[in-house]
Amino acid sequence: MLSLGGGGAKSTKPSFVSYVTPEVLSPRLDWEDFDEERNPVLKHTQDDLSQRGIFGTLLCTNFRVSFVSDETPLEEMTQHFKNKLYGENDIPLMCVDNIYGVYDEKKKLITKGMLKNKCPSKMIIHCKDLRVFQFCLTYTKEEDAKKIFQGIAHHCLEPKSLKCVFAFSYAASSSPEVQRSQRTVMFDSKEDWTQEMKRTKANLRIVGYNFWMKYGCAMFKASTLPVPQEDGLMQGYMERMLHAVAHTHLYSLKLEDLSETLPTIQDIQQSYNKFKQFFLIDNSTDFWVSDVKWFSTLENTGWLDIIRQCLQKAVEVVECLEKENTNVLIMEEEGSDLCCVISSLVQIMLDPHFRTLTGFQGLVQKEWVAGCHAFLDRCNHLYQKDKECHSPSPVFLLFLECVWQMVQQHSPAFQFSETYLTVLSDSIHVPIFSTFLFNSAYQRESTMKAEAQHLQRGPLNCPAVWDWSVQFDCKAQELFINPLYADKLKQDKAIRKVPRAKHQRQLSLPSSAFKTPPKKGFFKDETESLKKMLRVKRISRWMASPDSPAAATREFYETWQRRPLDYHGLLLPCLDGPAMRLWMQRYLRWIPEVQILGGGPVAITSMLAELLSQVQDLRRELDMRSCWETEAESLQLRPGPLALTRTSLRLSSSFPFASNRNWTFKPAIPTSLLQSLMVTDRLASQEDETNEVISLV
Repeated sequence: MLSLGGGGAKSTKPSFVSYVTPEVLSPRLDWEDFDEERNPVLKHTQDDLSQRGIFGTLLCTNFRVSFVSDETPLEEMTQHFKNKLYGENDIPLMCVDNIYGVYDEKKKLITKGMLKNKCPSKMIIHCKDLRVFQFCLTYTKEEDAKKIFQGIAHHCLEPKSLKCVFAFSYAASSSPEVQRSQRTVMFDSKEDWTQEMKRTKANLRIVGYNFWMKYGCAMFKASTLPVPQEDGLMQGYMERMLHAVAHTHLYSLKLEDLSETLPTIQDIQQSYNKFKQFFLIDNSTDFWVSDVKWFSTLENTGWLDIIRQCLQKAVEVVECLEKENTNVLIMEEEGSDLCCVISSLVQIMLDPHFRTLTGFQGLVQKEWVAGCHAFLDRCNHLYQKDKECHSPSPVFLLFLECVWQMVQQHSPAFQFSETYLTVLSDSIHVPIFSTFLFNSAYQRESTMKAEAQHLQRGPLNCPAVWDWSVQFDCKAQELFINPLYADKLKQDKAIRKVPRAKHQRQLSLPSSAFKTPPKKGFFKDETESLKKMLRVKRISRWMASPDSPAAATREFYETWQRRPLDYHGLLLPCLDGPAMRLWMQRYLRWIPEVQILGGGPVAITSMLAELLSQVQDLRRELDMRSCWETEAESLQLRPGPLALTRTSLRLSSSFPFASNRNWTFKPAIPTSLLQSLMVTDRLASQEDETNEVISLV
């Protein structure tokens, strides 16, 4: 470690490695091309007061930007969670969010037109997984520094073709055999859909992509239809669909246009852009300055409120399906963004299968991948600018945020952990997996086929993200499992069953339909009734008054809350403001100032996992004494991950991320800021004393 004082280094220049062989990268992937320029740079830490840094070599490949330190580590630290594809000092090209240059101590965002300008003295890279890298180019020759800067900016920020993504090079070199420890339903074949229809006992004929059912009614999703007079073909399609609904599901239909009740795609993008800035910390001073009004400014971004709105809308749909036994048609312009969010959340709330690891992965495949969510454009993998259609927006991340809220509120109901969700959010920007690389299944198949023909070889193997062995070993994958998950026990008699009230169906059918068999032409009349309903802009009780959705949702939630808790039944989130929490593991894991050694959620989980392990040992001993072998298997609790037990004192609250970093230094608060904080604290104390006196009087 080289310490620099007063904003600059000593006059003695350090010795640099003139050439670094590709073998220094660990791991090195097949078909990973290396740039010939390997130049020495200084990598800064976030502690700007001491200006500490590490000298090393910066490389750029067709997969990543990599920094290789010149220093030999004093001791090999155990990494609990090591990614096989890239290391702590590696940045996948697709993970680069923005690049900034420092010119005369002023930070400027780098755009395409600035690449030919003067080389900056420092290059700052903000990543989509919220890591921040700072590379000082002062100690590099000017010509070499310019090549480094322009090369990295070109690879990371220039618009590119889909075929230039590293996934195709990786697919050409990987084995065609896919290994999965657990079967995830991919929903890419008729057999997969048939299996899902049997599991949900759906009474539907499979003709392609189909719909999901629960409790005898159905939830449909579709793109917004044009006005009937403008497009007779689409109107005819809708009439045929309505006829099928009326013929199969003799229940009322409610239409929910999400574009009228939820934020737009552009609003989601703008809100998240403001929100993420609080966690992209360049130095410790920036962190302490933002800490003064952190909560209020965080709330003003509106990101947490968007999460709450999505959860509330999902609860409203669940209420229609569960309480009113009503068909629901959710719509938006494209039918593949917020429709995917709401439909996925509804199924998680209703069906415990989707709260398991493989079930959740199958849900993403069904609703997002097979549902043609435009991952390529929404995630902006190709860095296309000024696109009118499919503008970038973190829609899938918004869904993961909503799921995380439910996980932290009802942890025993979910088999997967928050670490799993965090890793999944990171994997979106790893240019290897087909899951998040295309806009549709058709685009994936056609592009892969064309590339295979170009390379003159057989089918390319672009793995799905669910093949976790590509990134992590078995030990690391244990952290994906929630040690507090309540397995469904074979104790149905011990659980008090509450009889489900008979649904009071609000049918649009005539009352006489229930007294006499339907006459010929009955379904035609019903179809006409539904067609008239569709011509109304909104046809649900949710339009009664602006306050009615929240009031009705609260009543539905409170009624559910009074029931005996069943983690394998209906599950609803709390929508109160304080219940919406910050996903700390994802957003704060790289900020040293907020780390707690031996504390945080990981310490609580570790202690609970150890207690569960002890309970399991006691039950095993009892089982051996009483010879209740059969019943013991059904009552056996799952032990916590071994990596967590008996190690809480040595773990940081960022575990398992950045576990090999040194968090032992004490963060220094700038003197001027510390004085202002002390004044604010004294004023707050005086106000508390005044309030106490008033209350006593």
